[in-house]
Amino acid sequence: MVAAASVVVAVGSATGVLSALDGHRPSDEAGPTVTSSPRLLPLPAVPTPTTAPASDSPSPSVSASPKPRPEPSSTRKRTKTVAAAPLLYRHPDSQVLDWVRAHPGDSRRAVIESRIADRPAAVWFADFTPSTITARVRAVTSAAAAQGRVPVVVPYAVPQRDCGGASDGGAPDLAAYDRWIDGFAAGLGSGEVVVILEPDAIAQSDCLSEGEQADRFASLARAGRVLKAADPKARVYYDGGHSDWNPAAKQASLLDQAGAASPRSSDGIFTNVSNFHRTADEIGYARQLLSALGGPASLGAVVDTSRNGNGAPADGEWCDPAGRKIGRAPTLNTHESRIDAYLWVKLPGESDGCKGSPGSFSAEYAYELAR
Repeated sequence: MVAAASVVVAVGSATGVLSALDGHRPSDEAGPTVTSSPRLLPLPAVPTPTTAPASDSPSPSVSASPKPRPEPSSTRKRTKTVAAAPLLYRHPDSQVLDWVRAHPGDSRRAVIESRIADRPAAVWFADFTPSTITARVRAVTSAAAAQGRVPVVVPYAVPQRDCGGASDGGAPDLAAYDRWIDGFAAGLGSGEVVVILEPDAIAQSDCLSEGEQADRFASLARAGRVLKAADPKARVYYDGGHSDWNPAAKQASLLDQAGAASPRSSDGIFTNVSNFHRTADEIGYARQLLSALGGPASLGAVVDTSRNGNGAPADGEWCDPAGRKIGRAPTLNTHESRIDAYLWVKLPGESDGCKGSPGSFSAEYAYELAR
């Protein structure tokens, strides 16, 4: 059962990123897998009513000579203003946006545009291109900073990724990967950014020998330190798998070996990337993971809600399964303790390999998810 669950997530994560490869887009562009967000503006202030609202309880009698109101005091306690959560960034280059622009007359366009294309999603960097990685990351983070929004970026180039599955590839070795991460970090800038570090690299590491696993985890711990040192406002999250993969105790042990418990490397964990498990299940699992992991109370979790609106298929189907729906809109304000964000890491509509080639955009699939 564990092995089967591993395959499900591995392939699911993999297929969300193939469009980021240089073979699909020019190497000087940040080849993303992205979405956009509704512009959630703060509500207007509500004026204070001049009369007291009606009450179910009887009103006290009013004196004919009401006492004068006291003068305002300079020592009176002021109402604390709570800052609104920052908004996520929608990168303007994605397969779904390409489709929307190219199909103005398609009957499915309005639904796909409003419910998927207008939402923010992660930008994946899945190709090993050391010469361009800094510029490509900087193109995303600088554009987000100019809008005052927070981008979500996904480094996805660890050697032997996906254990030779559909998303096989990445750097040729860990030394090359470390240098690639250095270049990635150099493009982060100095603003807020969420980094989803190497989906599946920890949960799906059982194909490695014990020594290879230890080397990968050391490299991932280093990656977190490098990313956070380059941009102190970067929030780096490590691979937590999902609620139907490894038991929390096992996954926490692996995460700890990869540096996820250290605030020098990590801000917490991510779960459900490219999968379908319900948000409530992922919240419970993420809290179990964080508890077992230890580390400071500041560590949190983010949940991929891009395709989990109807939960996972009962039969365990992972390849573009029917009957799935988009989940909660991406936000950095979940109102859940230790849950830092709901994100669309996987772009809804990108195929797992059954409704199109892995990573390609399927309007049919996007429409099924969104309607």
